[in-house]
Amino acid sequence: MGAPAAGALTEAFEGERRGLFAHAYRMLGAYHEAEDVVQDTYVRALRGWGTFERRSSVRTWLYRIATNVCLNVIEGRGRRALSSGLGPDDLGPWLEPLPTDPADLVTARESVRLAFVVGLQHLAPRQRAVLLLREVLAFSAAETGEALGMSVPAVKSALQRARARLAEAAPARDDVLDASSPRARELLGRYMAAWEASDADAFREILRADASIDPVGSPASYDGREACLAFATPAMRTAGDWRMVATEANGQPAAVAWFRGEPFGVAVLTVAEDGILAITLFQNPQVAESFAPAPAPPCCEGSVRSAVGSGSGRLE
Repeated sequence: MGAPAAGALTEAFEGERRGLFAHAYRMLGAYHEAEDVVQDTYVRALRGWGTFERRSSVRTWLYRIATNVCLNVIEGRGRRALSSGLGPDDLGPWLEPLPTDPADLVTARESVRLAFVVGLQHLAPRQRAVLLLREVLAFSAAETGEALGMSVPAVKSALQRARARLAEAAPARDDVLDASSPRARELLGRYMAAWEASDADAFREILRADASIDPVGSPASYDGREACLAFATPAMRTAGDWRMVATEANGQPAAVAWFRGEPFGVAVLTVAEDGILAITLFQNPQVAESFAPAPAPPCCEGSVRSAVGSGSGRLE
């Protein structure tokens, strides 16, 4: 490939990079794997550019490559899951939160909300691809069929089944608040304060009666306020053991947590006006470090609280 041709492809690719990444993240539910898929897509596009016949747009062609790379990744996961005894609903080994980029104008927050992404992982891989191409990326049935090697009737049938399955796995809610809403930021601040002060009563005050805690990678989940408190209270330990930094993940308020000076993980909150609906826990020190640097020392606590209250994004 000559330099002008490579330059044209690279320019087209860079224009789609963020969208391709978001698509791969929705397909896989994993941040780092999505990054790898984007790089692999570029390499494959470079190799195929010379034979690209332009029967579709470059955008459609790039998404077709990315989708099929994702399907290969999922197939590889299936083989690893079988060998390790994991079931089809065991999401922990792969699921990761998505840091929110305030400058990102490509990715609609609703399309990367944690419940939606988790719900997608309950769909068969090709159903997932069909639903995302048709309903998130607005591909036509013919374009979707071409991307996946399916007939138009097969695409329509797969989309119908995907919608029904997703409605079961992740029913839509219209009461969930965006991370940028003042009430969401208030609840996040109170959540962090309760844990840093080891104040179970304060934690109780912000949980809805039907709240849940879902530790990713664990077969257990805790449904209902009392079950959440029974799980969380012993872990709150003593005041000062936990330090937290406010952030956003998947368009939702989130707290990056350190325990006794060591990175612990990220808690992603699903919140409504009347309290916290769900807490999804990613107990992974590497994820914590990828979201935010270590929190400010106690001497600077006042500035942290001020920043949370001001509605700023990630605190650094």
